[in-house]
Amino acid sequence: MSQSKIYDSAEQALQDIIKDGQTLAIGGFGLCGIPEALIVALRDSGVKELTCISNNAGVDDFGLGLLLNTRQIKKMIASYVGENKEFERQFLGGELDVELTPQGTLAEKLRAGGAGIPAFYTATGVGTQVAEGKESREFNGRTYILEHALTADIALVKAQKADKAGNLMFNKTARNFNPDCAMAGKITVAEVEEIVEIGELDADAIHLPGIFVQRIILNRNPEKRIEKVTVKQ
Repeated sequence: MSQSKIYDSAEQALQDIIKDGQTLAIGGFGLCGIPEALIVALRDSGVKELTCISNNAGVDDFGLGLLLNTRQIKKMIASYVGENKEFERQFLGGELDVELTPQGTLAEKLRAGGAGIPAFYTATGVGTQVAEGKESREFNGRTYILEHALTADIALVKAQKADKAGNLMFNKTARNFNPDCAMAGKITVAEVEEIVEIGELDADAIHLPGIFVQRIILNRNPEKRIEKVTVKQ
């Protein structure tokens, strides 16, 4: 591995760490804050049999939908999957394994994994299919189910700005699942719009410490489909 965390391209950052059958945690919420260049590089790498942990599965022609189109994902661990027709087709056809997880539970499973906590109890899902096969316990008169933490071989995340040490700043709600995914990954690759020198970021403004980020790639002009520019009332 290079001593520098900065790689020239998404392809270069992934080429020696991506393998068939890996588990990946991928940041984003809908199409907001997704590491789009890294997802394209992942598709182009040709790796297959992937388990992807992400809030959602993108749309048919963008985000993780690109990997579904090429049949590179064997399992999705997600909380929302309603905007991808190819996802629906593969799931109903028995071609895709899906672990549907309540959104807050998914975030906490990633956060716990990154913090070294193996499992936790939550009331979310009690009395539903989510609770089937899971240990339950009563606390203060209320039933909780045991949820196991999630970790990943590789995490792919998106941030607005990084310094050369990998400290990250996110843009408002584009932060979403990205810090949790970054912490849960054994190796985290961050796609950013700007890279600055160490010391240029206000320490109190850093959202994720560089200890959780091993590689950085620059994508100055992401597509950002979710954004709508308003030029007048």
